[in-house]
Amino acid sequence: MRILYKILSADQWRAALSLGVFEGSSIDLKDGFIHLSTARQMRETAARHFAGQDGLVLVGFREDDLPNLKWEPSRGGDLFPHVYGVIDPALAASCDPLPLEDGVHRFPAGAA
Repeated sequence: MRILYKILSADQWRAALSLGVFEGSSIDLKDGFIHLSTARQMRETAARHFAGQDGLVLVGFREDDLPNLKWEPSRGGDLFPHVYGVIDPALAASCDPLPLEDGVHRFPAGAA
């Protein structure tokens, strides 16, 4: 089963856990869907959209658990997973810190 990833601030994730719903980050709300990445895409996503940001987490979700998931072309025509609607944070399969080391995010060993 494929794991899809969301990079967001630890504060945003704590708020979602407290509320029992993740509605998305500000860019998600603007675009009308929650941006996710595959294991192959997540490092470039971090480098492009979260460069230099500390205090992030990498939350993994099982693809089959996500309602309203659509695969749509984005960067370079690559298909990216997008969730239209909200995500129940209880569906998270993993949540790991995404620390900066020498200006680059260090991904957990378990993430592909």
